[in-house]
Amino acid sequence: MLRKLDIVFWFSAIVVAVLVVIGAFAPDAFGAAATRLFDFTTYAFGWFYLLSVLFFVLFCIFLALSRYGKIRLGSDEDRPEYPLFTWIGMLFSAGFGIGLVFYGVAEPMSHFYTPPRETVDALSDQAARTAMQYSFFHWGVSQWSVFTIVGLAIGYFQFRKKEDGLISTTLKPIIGDKKREYIRKPIDILAVIATVMGVATSLGLGILQINGGLDAVFGIPNNAFTQLIVIFIILVLYLSSTISGIDRGIKYLSNFNLAFALIIMVFVFFTGPTVFILNTFTLGIGDYISNFINTSLRLTPYEGGTWVRDWTIFYWAWATAWSPFVGAFIARVSRGRTIREFVFGVLIVPPVIALFWIAVFGGTALHLDLFGGTTIAQAVDADITSALFVTLAELPFSLLLSGLSILLIITFLITSADSATYILGTMTSGGSLNPPLLLRVIWGTLMAAIAAVLLMASGLEGLQTASLVSALPFTVILIAICYSLFRSVKSEPGLKRNRKI
Repeated sequence: MLRKLDIVFWFSAIVVAVLVVIGAFAPDAFGAAATRLFDFTTYAFGWFYLLSVLFFVLFCIFLALSRYGKIRLGSDEDRPEYPLFTWIGMLFSAGFGIGLVFYGVAEPMSHFYTPPRETVDALSDQAARTAMQYSFFHWGVSQWSVFTIVGLAIGYFQFRKKEDGLISTTLKPIIGDKKREYIRKPIDILAVIATVMGVATSLGLGILQINGGLDAVFGIPNNAFTQLIVIFIILVLYLSSTISGIDRGIKYLSNFNLAFALIIMVFVFFTGPTVFILNTFTLGIGDYISNFINTSLRLTPYEGGTWVRDWTIFYWAWATAWSPFVGAFIARVSRGRTIREFVFGVLIVPPVIALFWIAVFGGTALHLDLFGGTTIAQAVDADITSALFVTLAELPFSLLLSGLSILLIITFLITSADSATYILGTMTSGGSLNPPLLLRVIWGTLMAAIAAVLLMASGLEGLQTASLVSALPFTVILIAICYSLFRSVKSEPGLKRNRKI
């Protein structure tokens, strides 16, 4: 089977394998190089990430509200393959389930302890409000616009135009009908490498949080040995799920993830400061909307500092690296939906769930520190992986709640990794909707290996760096995808005949 695979598989697999070997045998040098790349890309190209992501938001809204919104991802007779709850569950699990669980408390409390703006006093009521504003911004529509662009383009060309599901195919209106492998292959290779790095970042974050939870709840040491054991267990579990296929393992786990996450969120909502959470959510939405343009384009060339680079630019780069996988997976489960339904379903529903999650968990932590005399912000500053668990420790049934949260993190990791192995298999088998099992197992193993190497070499900083470096050139491709998609939908036969559609 491997003999039949082309250069996209071999080149990208070799690059990832070489990184694994270098990181394993020279972790210090690997970490130092990663840090230098991180500093350079965030300093030199931060402006490019900010402008690009704002453009993606505006482009998605334009497509949804325009006459192109009625175009269906498939034939005009196709209808959605999955019911709404299952579809949203898949979007949520694949998109950012594990990242949100990690940062739902960690981010607002980090901003509360170290405010985004120097004019705001740390640990003050204004710091709390600013913390929620930026947390909402980072997990709102901007991040999801990147996923929407890729998913929409792949879904349109794969199901409407009956093409394969490769990233390079979405650029066909620009590249032309000829194969032009010298252009297409590098694009697909870059998409695969960006996906592996993006998924490795999420795997690493999940592993760090599981270890932080095991330490906080059960006293299991928070160290490299424990993390390697957790990685191995997660690898075995998601490869087992991979074998069962998308319509069994991923589908059932996605339903479980969304339902389980909602149950935990509802419990915290009613046992925590309910009215404060509702007020925080309402005020946070207002601050998010009224400051959207300012925060979308905020840089600090006059006062200096690295806060925007460490947070906003990291998020946009992470989303970009994550987007080939998330977009391809969303496209795979969205056949039959219209562009308008797709955009509002992907761009609005998951972010609303995310913002309420942050209001519930981050709002509870802020309330405890502001009015309950706790020191959660200091604990998070000392160990960001413990954020969720030091908050849950202040609530009723804390031990049970922490244990269930660890289980939720594990299932989110399994779903994300399982989905990623499927998409990587598709990307490296010519766009096949049913990639060979052995291929998925290979990618699953390589993802776990690169996540382990990044954790051992430089921890959270190494994970962030991997996303940034691989995402930079892919951002250029995303802009080209927008132009290609617009050219294609504009030439739809039905639209030419009926300009009122």
